Amino acid sequence: MSEKITLVDADGALRRVALNDAGGYARPTRPLRSRVAYAAAHVVPVAWGDNTPGRPAQIDWDATLGFRRAVYSWGLGVADAMDTAQRNMGLDAAAVRELIARSAAVAREEGGSVVVGVNTDHVEEHAIALDEVVDAYTEQLHFAEEQGAEPVLMASRHLARAADGAADYLRVYGAVLQAAGAPVVLHWLGTAFDPELAGYFGADDRQSASDTLLRIIEENPGTVSGLKMSLLDAESEVAVRERLPEGVRMYTGDDFNYVGLIGGADVPAATQPAPSDGAARTHSDALLGAFAAIAPVASAAIQALDAGDADGYLRILGPTEELSRQVFAAPTYYYKTGVAFLAWLNGHQPGHQMVGGLHSARGVPHLSRVVELANAANALEDPPLAAARWSDYLRLNGVEA
Repeated sequence: MSEKITLVDADGALRRVALNDAGGYARPTRPLRSRVAYAAAHVVPVAWGDNTPGRPAQIDWDATLGFRRAVYSWGLGVADAMDTAQRNMGLDAAAVRELIARSAAVAREEGGSVVVGVNTDHVEEHAIALDEVVDAYTEQLHFAEEQGAEPVLMASRHLARAADGAADYLRVYGAVLQAAGAPVVLHWLGTAFDPELAGYFGADDRQSASDTLLRIIEENPGTVSGLKMSLLDAESEVAVRERLPEGVRMYTGDDFNYVGLIGGADVPAATQPAPSDGAARTHSDALLGAFAAIAPVASAAIQALDAGDADGYLRILGPTEELSRQVFAAPTYYYKTGVAFLAWLNGHQPGHQMVGGLHSARGVPHLSRVVELANAANALEDPPLAAARWSDYLRLNGVEA
């Protein structure tokens, strides 16, 4: 392919690079076997909607649900109504409930697996008591269960404000887990994603917080199916993974280090933390916002693992990690802009719009680097379309491509 695209450096300098061909990845013909992998999906607003910060979300349901159908077509599951869907950053409570109900219905139609975020964010009061945190969690938990979706207990800002130490987390999580009708996934979201969650699980140091989290799982046997860790800290994830009870999966939420964490013992050549003395190296499954941006590539990599092709896994997925590090670069909580931007470039939505006006959260040089790395990682699904849309974006922003 001889077409070139224009890139914009941080100092405004322009460069031209060759546009790569698409990866040419094939959809799986059977369920993925070696790893359980969920893509945390974003929402698409109505292009002409009022996306002013603070306004209720106006969702383009055709595009939003169409994106989920595309994820399922690659054999991945969908993690919905998580922070990638702009929970606490523009998606209001009514939209969350509708998203969960509609997404669960699509999962049934497509035969896909869906997990959905459960939080306390429908409560408008800034500060509430611990019993009210339990009630709020339980209300959303039961709604998710009624829709037939597996709940993910997200980290609650209300709980972070109300808790006075590890004992309060043990009490709240214990009550909510005992109210669950089936095992759930727990989510530990780090402060890079949400600074309001500082000190979660009762401590700022990760060793103490990990001890509390593991104690919650141990004191409520049979209620936790998995743990998603989003700390961007591979060593902490492996340390907790080694201590999980049998039958509890570790879902990596580490968008900086997922290649080695997912590869684990099957891909010893991948960069990953060494196991503790006496511990066997295992692997993490995946629940990643990054996978929403690179679903075909992620699927192809896991298909390579299914075939026992560790080198193929590294060759396919390895280059995406630098792309993901760019998308999730500080301030990390604005990563959703890059995920939605790539969805637009790849033809999954009509415009680069986000609820709450979040499409403006990243600048041209940042997105230019996203384009460059997506091109290098074969993550542009239709390169000519992506090039045309990128060129339009540059002109709109005053750059002659």
